[in-house]
Amino acid sequence: MRSPAASESTSKAAHRHRADGGQATVELALATPVLCLLLLGIVQLVVVVRDQLAVVDAARVGARAAAVAADPAGAAAGVTTLDGAQVSTAVQGQFVTVTVTATSPTDVPLIGNLLPDVEVTGRATMLLEPP
Repeated sequence: MRSPAASESTSKAAHRHRADGGQATVELALATPVLCLLLLGIVQLVVVVRDQLAVVDAARVGARAAAVAADPAGAAAGVTTLDGAQVSTAVQGQFVTVTVTATSPTDVPLIGNLLPDVEVTGRATMLLEPP
């Protein structure tokens, strides 16, 4: 037969286990919104970096087109497919510099309301080649 002390310690352990049963659920419920905001922030960062890479590539392509064209300003004007991007061309001596500027909207849910739109700029300079 069991001793009274053994059955008492068994019932205390079972009671303690039942009392801690909802702790993990509460911790998950408190941590989930923070993790979701962090994930959405990372997604917004990736979108801005993607747009930055796009304008740098557009500036490089525009500078190459302007370097081999007879009219550098006209050749670089249509190099980007980004909405609302502005392309400017400057010829200084034997070099042509193309600058592409665009606005990267912060429209990821929840995070977009907290952050302003980001302006991304890409610039490339190349040596003019004879036409």
